[in-house]
Amino acid sequence: MSEFMEKALEQAKLAAERGEVPVGAVIVQNGKVIAQAGNRTIEDKDPTAHAEILALREAALAIGNERLLECDLYVTLEPCTMCAGAISFARIRRLYFGAEDYKGGAVENGVRFFSDPSCHHCPEVYTGMSAGESGRILKDFFKDRR
Repeated sequence: MSEFMEKALEQAKLAAERGEVPVGAVIVQNGKVIAQAGNRTIEDKDPTAHAEILALREAALAIGNERLLECDLYVTLEPCTMCAGAISFARIRRLYFGAEDYKGGAVENGVRFFSDPSCHHCPEVYTGMSAGESGRILKDFFKDRR
């Protein structure tokens, strides 16, 4: 397991502890973590406060630029359409994600945002990183809520 995906999993677990859907994201530039976040939609009362969006905002502030050209994003769950759009606009270089999201995902499932001709920038995409652990965290979270 990559040390960066490990950090994303830590963020997912922290999100679960706060009662949020356990998704974590980490952004890396030149081998260094420059941003990390877990979902905060409930805490922030903000439907856009997905882990990826929060990490993108933090990374842009950290480097002083909205274009994250030399940055890689590690996230525990396949990004939704909103997050895929933001990843494209941020010009993320590489996207690594864990569990696939068959209902809400937009990379390998659903609208397949990066495959659409209208997509301005497509990152390199690597799937299945720590998919088992990512999926287990999500399943446990929802099982406890039922």
